[in-house]
Amino acid sequence: MSKAIRSIVIVGGGSAGWLTAGLIAAEHRAYEKDGLSVTLVESPTVPTIGVGEGTWPTMRATLIKLGISETDFFKECDASFKQGAKFQRWVTGRDDDFYYHPLMLPQSFQSFDLAPYWKKIVSSTKQKISFSDAVCFQEAMCERNLAPKLITTPEYEAVANYAYHLDAGKFGAFLQSHCTQKLGVRHILDDVKGVVAADTGDIAGLETAASGRIEGDLFIDCTGFSSLLLGRHYDVPFKPCDDVLFIDRALAVQVPYAQDDDPIVPHTLSTAQSAGWVWDIGLPSRRGVGYVYSSRYQSEEAATETLRAYVGPAFDRLSVRQIPIRSGHRETFWRHNCVAVGLSAGFLEPLEASALVLIELSADMIAKNMPACRDVMDLAAKRFNETTAYRWDRIIDFLKLHYMLSQRTDSAFWIDNRDPATIPESLRQQLEIWRYQAPGNADFTSNNEVFPAASYQYVLYGMGFETDFSYQAHRLHREKDAMTLFGKNAKQKDQVLRALPKNRDLIEKIRRTGLQAI
Repeated sequence: MSKAIRSIVIVGGGSAGWLTAGLIAAEHRAYEKDGLSVTLVESPTVPTIGVGEGTWPTMRATLIKLGISETDFFKECDASFKQGAKFQRWVTGRDDDFYYHPLMLPQSFQSFDLAPYWKKIVSSTKQKISFSDAVCFQEAMCERNLAPKLITTPEYEAVANYAYHLDAGKFGAFLQSHCTQKLGVRHILDDVKGVVAADTGDIAGLETAASGRIEGDLFIDCTGFSSLLLGRHYDVPFKPCDDVLFIDRALAVQVPYAQDDDPIVPHTLSTAQSAGWVWDIGLPSRRGVGYVYSSRYQSEEAATETLRAYVGPAFDRLSVRQIPIRSGHRETFWRHNCVAVGLSAGFLEPLEASALVLIELSADMIAKNMPACRDVMDLAAKRFNETTAYRWDRIIDFLKLHYMLSQRTDSAFWIDNRDPATIPESLRQQLEIWRYQAPGNADFTSNNEVFPAASYQYVLYGMGFETDFSYQAHRLHREKDAMTLFGKNAKQKDQVLRALPKNRDLIEKIRRTGLQAI
């Protein structure tokens, strides 16, 4: 008989390690006698990167699977609500240049495409209503710093779809406590000194500095950029994509609020600069701010000045972290009985918060498709590799879309991002189709899509992309229905603007009194 998969060993902590441990432990009942054994080995001397502060709405479902109270999460992780991203100065570079990628779908998106009707109204009336504001009320909420729910809204439920901003260091510690105390994960603080290989090529165990040999059936590499198992032991090549995405450096700071009651912005601010962009994430106690840039187009000294100008006088009192970014991913993600999750699998710039969602998706897929025995592990690995490679490719396409649609001419960075040679063929083909019709679900045939068609619409039309709908005029005969939906959005916008509290007010109330349990 083939050996049953009973023991899972995760190497590395942080968000990647603990989310993976938690999802596997919860799915396979590691806290019960007949459940799988889940062990996490973490070095006591290697720090985590700790800057992944933006999530997707998927995190709500992940926390539910882990059995975590949303109230506890807010209290322990310095968390705040996130309702999308505001992109400033990405199109023209002017101070009044911005658009939103909200987290809500356009009105009736699954059954009705409002994009051509919005375009017709804008063209015929010369109104300057943005696409996202016309089809979704979330932009108006974000502009007024409103929360996506009420204190009476139960945990994880919403008036407007939302994700979170969080303190990555506190989140990792919170997950560690929950996984070890509630989910049965065994935690070993020790340094891995070597890998013990079996005759088959599998990993038989790990040699540690103080705990001896740790054996397992499946090993999950969450060791960050070092990629101790997949990269070093198996020597799986790294596939760079710096010919498409130019960002290769980050400077990060933690910025205190000027006043304790300053607004907590309920969305990620992304402000384009001459050689990259600045992220600005509002937490209850501080802002997380950083500048990601390309060293091909700007020196570290100039980048530091760019960040200083953005932060203001407080900058010189802050500690700046320098983070190298190697854009790309491993050529394969699961080899023999070893699978990489998180930075050990790859990394791209933090635009659109893809890092944590890839961890969630990968960990969830491993948990749900855990091979029952070694005989079927290679099939599970093949499926995982195909799915994960597809997701990486689609994320690269989507991130590149933000750059190549820019009209900025003030620096070589933006000009070169429009060079057709830097645009993936898959994205070029989609753009050719979208010259004549709006992105729709039929453009994305996989059930493993990361970004829905609506996300492409928000970015395309937020950045001024022109679709010639005249070729589809014979299909656009539902103007009355479209006007009804535009009116519905306007009515809902008015209702939520009057009913919902400020983001900071709700977060502080949650920390004092808590949300209703599910």
